[in-house]
Amino acid sequence: MSIWSRISDALKALSQGESLTEVFDRLRTPPQRSVGFAIAVIALGAKMAKADGQVTRDEVTAFREVFQIAQKDEAGAARVFNLARTDVAGYREYARRIAKMFENDRETLCYLMEGLFHIAMADGFYHPGENEFLLEVAEIFGLTPAQFQALRMRYVPDAEADPYAILGVAPDTPLPEVRRAYREMVRNFHPDRMIARGVPSEAIRLAEKRMAEINRAWAEISGDQDAVRHL
Repeated sequence: MSIWSRISDALKALSQGESLTEVFDRLRTPPQRSVGFAIAVIALGAKMAKADGQVTRDEVTAFREVFQIAQKDEAGAARVFNLARTDVAGYREYARRIAKMFENDRETLCYLMEGLFHIAMADGFYHPGENEFLLEVAEIFGLTPAQFQALRMRYVPDAEADPYAILGVAPDTPLPEVRRAYREMVRNFHPDRMIARGVPSEAIRLAEKRMAEINRAWAEISGDQDAVRHL
């Protein structure tokens, strides 16, 4: 059974009256956590897309960029998106349930926020309503203001990317400590490790993009564009 069939079954249970608590409790352990992660991105993304008053083709297309959808799974994916659009549960409840699911895995929650930022910027405009939505979800996830700002900095054009912020260190941090932070982020955000945590392989494009940003940040700070090949 494909992930889209499993997601569709979970959302169908919600539409038939089963509570979010019951559904997410079944999805707390691997490999079912990948279904919970995907539902969170789809449901929160679908609700966020309405924060600026409209759902554009660009925002719908952004789902396809977050999730690699094989041709054979397109019909199942379409059913998932339609169920997410019609689900009456509020986004705050979805955010609380997914925060509970990944309460001991802050990196995965940050990763989920990246997917939402990607969808928010799909139409090229960061609407104030989207910022308010994302800020509230980040607070529910337990992210600090600094973590939220670091995410925003990487996706929103008016927020210039700071390589130190990307690596989560202060500008005056000694280079050996920056190197340690870089290596830790490489370990934490490696695609294989993210899949093991419950991020579906269909969403691995985000992991690849994140790794590229981490490597660029280290190269900029170290002053050696080839440095990442020697660590």
